[in-house]
Parts: sequence; structure tokens; C-alpha cells
Amino acid sequence: MIARSDATRWGAVAKLLHWTVAIAVIGLLVGGLTMTDLKTSPQKFQLYALHKSVGISVLALMLLRLAWRGIDPRPRETGSDHPWLAFAARAVHRLFYVLLIAMPISGWVYNSAANFPLRWFGWVQLPALVAPDKALKQWAHEVHEVLAYTIIALLIVHVAGALKHHLIDRDDTLRRMLPFAGQRAETALTAPNQDPP
Repeated sequence: MIARSDATRWGAVAKLLHWTVAIAVIGLLVGGLTMTDLKTSPQKFQLYALHKSVGISVLALMLLRLAWRGIDPRPRETGSDHPWLAFAARAVHRLFYVLLIAMPISGWVYNSAANFPLRWFGWVQLPALVAPDKALKQWAHEVHEVLAYTIIALLIVHVAGALKHHLIDRDDTLRRMLPFAGQRAETALTAPNQDPP
């Protein structure tokens, strides 16, 4: 599998970053929605510590993904969508970048304002972003929750869009992002003002 993307498919690095972040975010959302209802126990504190560490990892991966996107060519669009749907798809992707960077930062601010230590997987002590502050703690917690539900909504839209391309349009939009997918099937990829490969 080629590391970099080309005109017809995503490269190995883009796929690895995409699926690693996707799995981590789904785990964080499920964990975040359930762990608050658990009774106070050592296990609950361990789950919170894991949640924070994975969240910091997502932040690092998203910054890496943003940097990689700046140097990695993007496959051209399949051309199967109406212009407004293509615009909506680009908007969803850009919102994902913003929210998946803002979400862990809001959690980090919340943790700092609550005056809790933050150790990445128990190995690295991370600095507090802000001084202890009850009002800021409450605000950051609310922002963190709103961002979580916004990301859930975007995930639903994103998955629905991918399934539309795969099941209705029958193009390679989903297939070319799947792990270990080889050369795309010989389907027409027509984008405005671009010749096929």
C-alpha cells in the first residue's frame, strides 16, 4: 500500500490517521456518555484517566493529520454529487477538523480548571492550561458536552453520506478509504474540468 494519496485513492498514512481517530473518537463518545453515571470507585477514576489520555492522543493525531493534509495530495471527488451536496461534504469534513481539535482542548481546560493532574497514560505529566477556576470549569464542561453531541450529529451525517455514495451512487468514495483496499474498481471518476486518469 502506497503511503501517499493519489488522484484516485487515499494513501496508507491518510487511512491510518482517519481510522485511528475514528475508532478513538467513537470510544471516547461512548465512554464519555456512560462513565459519568458510574458509582465513585477506583475503576471510575481509571476510566476517566484513560478517557483523558485518549482525548489528548486524538488532539495530537488531529494536529498530525492537519499537517499531513497540507502535504498529501487529495483524491479528486467522484463527481456523483450535486454541487450543494459536495459543498456540504466539504463543510462536514472541515467541521470535523475544528471540533476534533476543540473537543480535547475543552476537556483539558476543564481538567485544569478543576485542578486535577493530567498524566498521559501515566507516563507524561501535562501542564495545566488554566489556573483552578470554578466558573471556567463549569463553562468548559458545558462546552465539552455540546461539542460531544455536535460530533455525534456530524458522525451520523458523515456515515449517511458514505453509505449514500456506496449504496445509491455506487461510486468509490467509501471503498477508497477502506483499510487495505487495493486499486479502486474501474468506475467512472468524473470531476468538473478534469480528465480521467
